[in-house]
This record gives sequence, structure tokens and C-alpha cells, in this order.
Amino acid sequence: MASGGEGPADGSPDWADTSIDLSSPGLAKASASMLDSGEDFEVLDEDDDDDLSELPPLEDIGTGRAPPARDDTQVPGSEQAPEEVSNMPQAAEEWLDVLGSGLLKKKTLVPGQGVESRPRKGQDVTVRLKVMLEDGSVVEDNPSLSFTLGDCDVMQALDLCAQLLEMGETALIMSDAKYCFGPQGRSPDIPPHAALTLEVQLLAVQDAPDLELLQGREKIQLANRKRERGNFYYQQTDYVLAINSYDIALKTINSSSKVHFSPEEEAELLEVKVKCLNNLAASQLKLDHYEAALRSCTQVLEHQPENIKALFRKGKVLAQQGEYSEAIPLLKAALKLEPSNKTIHAELSKLVKKHAEQKNVETAMYRKMLGNPSTSSTPATCKAKSPRAIPWKWLFGATAVALGGVALSVVIAARN
Repeated sequence: MASGGEGPADGSPDWADTSIDLSSPGLAKASASMLDSGEDFEVLDEDDDDDLSELPPLEDIGTGRAPPARDDTQVPGSEQAPEEVSNMPQAAEEWLDVLGSGLLKKKTLVPGQGVESRPRKGQDVTVRLKVMLEDGSVVEDNPSLSFTLGDCDVMQALDLCAQLLEMGETALIMSDAKYCFGPQGRSPDIPPHAALTLEVQLLAVQDAPDLELLQGREKIQLANRKRERGNFYYQQTDYVLAINSYDIALKTINSSSKVHFSPEEEAELLEVKVKCLNNLAASQLKLDHYEAALRSCTQVLEHQPENIKALFRKGKVLAQQGEYSEAIPLLKAALKLEPSNKTIHAELSKLVKKHAEQKNVETAMYRKMLGNPSTSSTPATCKAKSPRAIPWKWLFGATAVALGGVALSVVIAARN
């Protein structure tokens, strides 16, 4: 059972040329349980479980929880033996307050090989992990869990404290639910708001694979793992970390390669990229990042002009910004692709109504700016334009012609 639902759903091996297994069947099982947790997302395509298909109403903007900052405080050594884990001493000086808030603490049980042996952010680490509830019951016992340090591939408590472990060190970590599984918990073994105790031993550290040298299948698996982790954080309503995971997945996909990919692998990478961009846009909308969401949707439509989710989301964002004339054609295009979709029907009807109201307001404003005559002066104007009324300009012209004729007659008579 994996920490935080990490690991691909298909349980595929990770790196073909390394000894670290970044996905075990246990990890895959936990991942599936988290992604199928029944979160009530607004969807356009209910059959596409792999893409979440979240289309959150823009009126329901959530607030993301920022990941805690890393604290590089030096870890003091301890002479406590591993067998004393179950009877944890309460001496305050034995515990390191990692974040300074008292919510995440670390204590060394078996010293490691020195501070210089600590892993660096971006490296792949392998740890032995045991996770316990406050009553001491073990909910996870993994002899070899591997992940990339700093990518939030595992629960935050482990990701933060692993950066403070020395090679070979065994440590005890006490964490508030905020840095574990939060208010949702992990069904069925970790209840909501559960504080956890972790026993961790750092087994191995190595540099992460060079993205340029990854084979096509390896790159696809890595990108999918990061995307699935983003899906997990989205379901946990932690949109900041969801965006972080989607960004890492996209960075993997967009990285240059010195290896030739087959057309099938290229197509699959494009599909993963589109899924990442769609879910990235959903997360950005939750944080009210409209311009960023527009860019994500636009990138999807550059690859797939008829992507319904991107058309719908982009239309929603433009409508939120009052650009109804641009939003309506996008929703019409989405509705043409899926005529039976009630969500698009409802949104399009609402936008058409709002657009009509906006045009009426603009028309009234233009009339006011152009000085449209008031109602009180209308009768006089109409009377002046009556068919029986003779315009004064005509009278003046006729008089001038008559006077000119008389003057001409006088001149002719005088000459004769």
C-alpha cells in the first residue's frame, strides 16, 4: 500500500536500466483507490475516467493550499535503538521541529553516515517505510519505496523529512494530518484528519534518469505517474500541488530527446500531454488563475481543435471575463460535437441571455453618449418635420431667386 496514491494504475516497472522500482502493485492499488474515491466532479465525458474531466463551475472557485516550505535545519543525532520505536520517549529535546509549527517532527533512531550523505532535491531515493496511526496500528509497511525527492510524489511529511535523512539513518516522524492525507484520509485504512507516525530508513540515493535518454515507453510511464499524482492532489482539493505535478509531467513530455520514438509512442505522449493540460486548466480555474487557464486551453486546442473539454473551459473563462461574443462560438462548437450534453446546453443558454443583456446596456450607453433627444422635445421635432410645414431654408432660397430675377430685369431694361 503506497503513500498518497502514488504509482501508475497499471503497475508497470519504472526505469528499465535502474534497480529502483518506482511503482509496485501496492502503490498501484492505492492509486486506484484514491482516483476512484467518488469525488463529485462536473464532467463532459463520463467514460473518460483517466482524465478526471473536471469542468468546475467558475462561480465555485476553491482556494488552494500552498505546499509547506522546506526547512534545512540540521538533524541532531540520537542514540535511541530501533526497538524502542513503540515506546516513544516524550523528551522535547530529542525531536526536531521541521517546520517550526509543531505539526511535523523528526527524531533520529539510528544515526546515518553524516550530513554530506543527505539526498538532494531531484534525486531518486529509496526508503523503508512503516506508517502507523496514533493508536499504534500499522496501516502501511513498505520495505522499498522509491520516489523523486521534492516532486511531491509521496505524502508531504515523507517528502520533506526525507531531505533531512542521512544515508543509512533510521528516523521517526510524527506528522499532523495536514501533511499526510488531510481531511479526506485514505479509504479504507486511514480515517479523515488522521495524524500519522512514520518510521523511515534511507536505503539508497541516485541521480534521476536523464530525460533526453529515456525511451519512449519510459517517458510515457514517468509522465503518467506525475499526472496521476496531480489527479490525487486535485481530489484532495490541493490545487497548488496538483498544478506542480501537472507541470512536472508536461516538463517531462516537452523535454528534448536523443532517442527515436515510434509514431505510436509520439501519439501516446500527445494524448498524455492533452490530459495534463486539460486538468492543469481545471486546477488553475480553481485558483482563479484565468489567464493561465486560457493559455492551457489554447494549447490543447492547438493540438486538438475539437477537444470538447478545452472548448468548454475556454468558453467559461471568457464568459467569466465578460467576453460573451468570443465565448458563445466556443460553446456552440462544443455543443455541435456533443449535442446531447445538458451541461453545455445550460451554459450556452445562460451566455446568450447575458450577451443580449450586455448589448442592451451598451446600446443605451451609446445613445446617451451621442446626446439622444429627450422625450419632452420629441413632439416639437415631429411637428417641425410635418409634411405641411415649409422649411425656412426653402423660403429664403425662393426669395433670393425672386430678387435676383428683378435685378436682372432692371439691368436689361437699362441697357435697352
